[in-house]
Amino acid sequence: MNRAFNRKKDKSWMHTPEALAKHYIPYNVKFLGNTEVEAPKGTEVVKDAVRKLKFQRHIKKSEGQKTPKVELQISIYGVKILDTKTKDVQHNCQLHRISFCADDKTDKRIFTFICKDSESNKHLCYVFDSEKCAEEITLTIGQAFDLAYKKFLESGGKDVETRKQIGTLQKRIQELETENSDLKQQLQDLEEQLMIAHVPPAGSTSMKPLSTDVFDMVPFSAVTPLVPTMASNGCPPPPPTTLPPDIRKDLFGSEPFDPFTCGSADFPPDIQSKLDEMQRQRWFVLFALLLYPCCDCARVFVLHACGGRRGMLPHAT
Repeated sequence: MNRAFNRKKDKSWMHTPEALAKHYIPYNVKFLGNTEVEAPKGTEVVKDAVRKLKFQRHIKKSEGQKTPKVELQISIYGVKILDTKTKDVQHNCQLHRISFCADDKTDKRIFTFICKDSESNKHLCYVFDSEKCAEEITLTIGQAFDLAYKKFLESGGKDVETRKQIGTLQKRIQELETENSDLKQQLQDLEEQLMIAHVPPAGSTSMKPLSTDVFDMVPFSAVTPLVPTMASNGCPPPPPTTLPPDIRKDLFGSEPFDPFTCGSADFPPDIQSKLDEMQRQRWFVLFALLLYPCCDCARVFVLHACGGRRGMLPHAT
């Protein structure tokens, strides 16, 4: 990596090796953004990127948008850019992908570095407003490079390969988690569509149960024909009795009761004698109405007939 800063040989580093090797050094800065550059290093390349991002930030500021604040976490493994509130990782720039780091000598607030993107393989320049600690951040990244290089020499290059494999596996895990989340969302959408359309899944048969009344009985429908059921002993039911269509039926489907048309064997003798007497009186009334148009004469005739007296009947007028 080319570093655009000068450090004297007798000048000590700002942080302990354990702080960068086992932990990280945090810095709260403002993130102006990143932009693609043509070369992986160079002071003029960085200056062009800074001017471009400053101009874009000035336009956004005039529209009322504030410069977002982020947290830089610097270690021997790279530079992480996190949201200050949610602590979500926005960018993870591995140290072996950073090719250039510099602070602006004319503006102590501006700090930049160029990193090669792992997906697009493009060189991106990241620009930050560090509130007059740009040089300190540059020195911290330089110390992280020196410690990482020493560790590389001690491990014989195995440590770098291991970190690359871990980074590849972490990227694959993140892709699988995203794919799993998308599949769950699609499954949920399909379930909601099935619930709205009331369509059963393919291959399943669903029978709608018949509604019952308060006595747990299927309501009778005049349209549905009655189907005879088998008896408990397995014998078929007797054929239904058919009545002539000229016989009238009452409201409940039964024949109307007429005590004068019943046979003599249907009632006891005393009741049957009273029914016979009532039948004779009814005939007397009908006969009297036919003979005598006058109601009084017909009444006298009925009284004489029903009382058993055989006197002279009044003449019809």
